[in-house]
Amino acid sequence: MAGRTLYRKLVDSHTVVALDADNVLLYADLHLMNEYTSPQAFAGLAGHGRAVPAPGQQLAVVDHIIPTHAEAPRVIRDPASALQARNLKRNCEAHGIPLFDTNDPLQGIEHVIAPEHGMIRPGMVVLCGDSHTTTYGAFGALGFGIGTSEVEHVLATQTLVYRVARDMRIRVDGELPGGTTSKDLILHIIARIGAQGARGYAVEFTGTAIRALSMEARMTLCNMTVEAGARGALIAPDETSIGYVLARAPDIDAGQARAAWAALKSDDDAGFEAELAFDAAAVAPYVTWGTSPDQAIPVGARVPAPAEAADAIAQAAAERALGYIGLAAGMPLEGLPVQRVFIGSCTNGRIEDLRAVAAVVRGRKVAPGVRAMVVPGSGAVRAQAEAEGIAALLTGAGFEWRKPGCSMCLAMNDDVLAPGERCASTTNRNFEGRQGRAGRTHLMSPAMAAAAAVTGCITDVRRLEIEHV
Repeated sequence: MAGRTLYRKLVDSHTVVALDADNVLLYADLHLMNEYTSPQAFAGLAGHGRAVPAPGQQLAVVDHIIPTHAEAPRVIRDPASALQARNLKRNCEAHGIPLFDTNDPLQGIEHVIAPEHGMIRPGMVVLCGDSHTTTYGAFGALGFGIGTSEVEHVLATQTLVYRVARDMRIRVDGELPGGTTSKDLILHIIARIGAQGARGYAVEFTGTAIRALSMEARMTLCNMTVEAGARGALIAPDETSIGYVLARAPDIDAGQARAAWAALKSDDDAGFEAELAFDAAAVAPYVTWGTSPDQAIPVGARVPAPAEAADAIAQAAAERALGYIGLAAGMPLEGLPVQRVFIGSCTNGRIEDLRAVAAVVRGRKVAPGVRAMVVPGSGAVRAQAEAEGIAALLTGAGFEWRKPGCSMCLAMNDDVLAPGERCASTTNRNFEGRQGRAGRTHLMSPAMAAAAAVTGCITDVRRLEIEHV
């Protein structure tokens, strides 16, 4: 019998029944919800008189539409957003579903709070009405986003009709150079393979560079793999991920867990439909120049000409992107002035990210003419950053210290770019209007965003003297 990949082991162990050659009925260990993608699902349940049979395997959070300005208690003043939050609370109470509500001290972004509370464990299948559910692959768990109609199906049955993906393995060996992070690594990979380079695949990351990453860095990597079109991202569990989970889940029998999780890896003779390899030493700090995450280059490079694109469609996309972002072929990114800096999101709103920002900011001030905000990914991250003195350092330097939420990542609250404003952002997408109508987004790492904040322009963070403590 041929060996199996980690992805196939997870799918096989959660298959209730094979529906045909390509589709299975997949069991979900955990289902996450937010106020934005769940209302129609609950309405569908009510319309058919259905209950939620496994409320303990659901978790809901208010994160997309919630304001982040520092007021206590927080009040959602936008009527439509307030209605979404009230509906989520009412639906959760009706079905007995746990909810991190607006003023819960542990409220935060769904993809930040679930791991930090030990809810994500190796071998699980985790679903959510949000595309960045791929984050959980950092734990050796299969996570992916689903649509609203599928949310209803999962609520009613704890299962999903699922089309099995193909297997891709991406090996990254070597050591990331100083000043670079997993955010730079994933932008490097996406820029190389394209926004559709992993379409239809579940990607397993392996190699010495991957094993050297912290859990926060692995979550960033898996979070953004969806930007290459991937249907899932996975890293086999090791002592880094197992230790992280055991420290946050005291209910687990460590001995039994280690024995079970040891089998969560691809067999030596497992076959992959596609295999790619990258050298970590070749990664530099990356910045996006266009309106797709794959339109990214090293910070020291110049904006490519549309004529260099692979085909006519990519060329047209590049021309449109340059028109929107206000750049021209051949321009350098380094030195480009920014008016806004946003640090946060489910990609880069964890404590490790904020520590990296603090290291750059220490001894410096936000540059004149720049509005810089930091939005922690959760109440726990916010409290930890305050306890470590990070919050005081940042506010003393001129940053806005906000409350947790998705915030300007997708501008569904009042954290919005004005038309024409250029933003150095640690988020995951730079689409037209993503952070505000006619706003211009440049994706980069937290350290790079911090460097932009204190210099007033896109700056290679490696040029700054940084005192690590």
